[in-house]
Amino acid sequence: MSASRPLVSGVRPWLRAPSATKHILFLLCLMYLITYIDRVNIATAGGLIQSEFHLSNKWLGFAFSGFGYSYLLLQVSGGWIADRLGAHKTLAISGLVWAGATLLTGATTGLASLFAARLLLGIGEGATFPTATRAMANWTPAARRGYAQGIAHAFARIGNAIAPPLVVVLISSAGWRGAFITLGVVSLGWVLYWTIYFRDDPRRHRGCTAEEIERLPPYRDVAMRQSDPIPWRPLIRRMVPVTIVYFCYGWTLWLYLNWLPTFFLHGFNLNLKSSALFSAGVFFAGVVGDTVGGHLSDAILRRTRNLVRARSRLVCVGMLLSLASLLPVLWLHQLSLIAVFLSLAFFFLEVTIGPMWAIPMDIAPRHSGTASGLMNSGSALAAILSPLVFGLIIDLTNNWTLPFVGSIAMLAVGAVLSFFMHPERPLEVRSAA
Repeated sequence: MSASRPLVSGVRPWLRAPSATKHILFLLCLMYLITYIDRVNIATAGGLIQSEFHLSNKWLGFAFSGFGYSYLLLQVSGGWIADRLGAHKTLAISGLVWAGATLLTGATTGLASLFAARLLLGIGEGATFPTATRAMANWTPAARRGYAQGIAHAFARIGNAIAPPLVVVLISSAGWRGAFITLGVVSLGWVLYWTIYFRDDPRRHRGCTAEEIERLPPYRDVAMRQSDPIPWRPLIRRMVPVTIVYFCYGWTLWLYLNWLPTFFLHGFNLNLKSSALFSAGVFFAGVVGDTVGGHLSDAILRRTRNLVRARSRLVCVGMLLSLASLLPVLWLHQLSLIAVFLSLAFFFLEVTIGPMWAIPMDIAPRHSGTASGLMNSGSALAAILSPLVFGLIIDLTNNWTLPFVGSIAMLAVGAVLSFFMHPERPLEVRSAA
């Protein structure tokens, strides 16, 4: 009788549970997916809400932008709290708030309560991405930062992609109010699992092996973090160009997130189901872009040992290719071609995500939550302005492609300013010198 292949601990390799580091990354990826579904679900339900509450495009855009005000305010403060308290407590509290806001959206009765629910959602989700970056800084090897951020944001784009058809299905079975209540309950489930499973220090996690710990950066406990003052002036100075570039990225992102289903619905007179499917197709292109961008950034870094090429130059190329893909949308009229070019533009836009979110960890690894909060303030500001400008332009001109001109201009500015980002200069090294 021939000997069978030995098994590790009596379990076949493909049956073994994932390592603790992979489990934590997946849990963060799931959070990105859920939060994006909860923030963009209103775009799919927007037509029904607009009709029930008798809102113009301008006022619907105003309701959309409510998320951005509180989201902006919580970026830096949320990142600072995560650096001080750790990701475990910060995300647990944030999750309870955003889940509650999603539930309350289903109980809104007009513009004021809808705007208030969006404000509360921004409070809950404002600290999530900076806090996730804080968790990744503890749980991810330095050489895998681009991949970790890329795959996490790929899940966010999966959330964008599945949100339109998912919300349509929920609306058809439970109405738009029931859709928000169902999604709020799912968010509460994630919060419970996060609270039970996650630990700030990988060395205190029962599932983390010695081999995994050896590859991870040193952990700084709460006492060490609280005794280490944040160098605000040099940190802000270093992050200003990064924040502006991310604002330019965010301008186009929020145009897609808030208005794409409505763009297909009213711009081409599609029904709700068809507009959701077209939107999902465009957003799936972003899923691929996020994954490719993260892998490509780390691959360039491994091959060249050059952070500028792996981060800043890759961002520049992605923005320029996104700009070039948006140009045909301005004069094309065939729906299928417009969808193709919008998908290409979103793919290249999302290629920039992995390197962009790795930059705060490169510049300020000890203050990565605060640094990423500063950067994400740019996108949060764009979340306020972009929906308002889009809605206003549509009301004034009834031209659904004209707002993309602003995106083209913003992408050009971002590509130029990417040359002023310097991830190769760690803040701690310069401060110590």
